[in-house]
Amino acid sequence: MGIAMFTKPSFAPLFFGVLVISLIIGTAVTPGIAHDSGSPAQNAKGYIPREGFVPDSATAVRVAVAVWMPIYGADHIRSEQPFVAKLNRGVWTVEGTLPPLSLGGTAVARIAKRDGRILYVNHYQ
Repeated sequence: MGIAMFTKPSFAPLFFGVLVISLIIGTAVTPGIAHDSGSPAQNAKGYIPREGFVPDSATAVRVAVAVWMPIYGADHIRSEQPFVAKLNRGVWTVEGTLPPLSLGGTAVARIAKRDGRILYVNHYQ
């Protein structure tokens, strides 16, 4: 698979966005790497952004797609676009969509807004 799975231009920016987010989250939550910025969000556990590590629906979708692709395959996940992300009580629920009158299900992921934890992953039939 490798790089070939990103031959469609629409997924290259998505992949790099997920990569950058992963690096940011990894750096921010790794003990000893975070620096003291003097921010009120700074605490003994390291820096936590005021809006959380997954602050908006676009970020939630990028995280979900990064989780789904190795599990279900890039072509399959790509076929479920567009993705919809809804926030409820600090948890993003991200789902794919099917064309009208289609049978089957889509991928679903639940992601914690505050720290980016993957709380649930499934693919409905």
